[in-house]
Amino acid sequence: MSKTTRATQALAKEGIAFTVHTYEYDPDAERIGMQAAEAIGEEPRRVLKTLMAELDGKPVCVVVPSDKEVSMKKLASALGGKSAAMMKPAMAEKLTGYVVGGISPFGQKKKVPTAIEIAALDEPHVFINGGQRGLQVKLDPKDVQRALGAVAAPVVA
Repeated sequence: MSKTTRATQALAKEGIAFTVHTYEYDPDAERIGMQAAEAIGEEPRRVLKTLMAELDGKPVCVVVPSDKEVSMKKLASALGGKSAAMMKPAMAEKLTGYVVGGISPFGQKKKVPTAIEIAALDEPHVFINGGQRGLQVKLDPKDVQRALGAVAAPVVA
């Protein structure tokens, strides 16, 4: 497994400190983020999942703790839209250039508006997918927000 991806290159280019952590990805896991948290031995609230959604028909990204679900109503409100819905996996892969289970908010093919769950900013560190299945990056959540230009808001149900 390569530890250099578009995501890690994007973080390095921004001058953001991070460490890379690999784990055994389970393609049959019901909840990928929860499986990652268990595999790396970290609290699920600190292992953030990257989800792609559509806000009024336009693509957006949302980053939330792996043990939480996104409130589409709160996401729409946070990003100034009327309605949000999850993006179909094939569209998310095409838009980001990553495969489902390996979608990172960093280094996506096209930069889109992003929201991060505000509670994640209170954590001392977080893990986020590093651009491929079985690869997580550990970093300061405030660096995540800064690198993504993300809106911090309560977006979980």
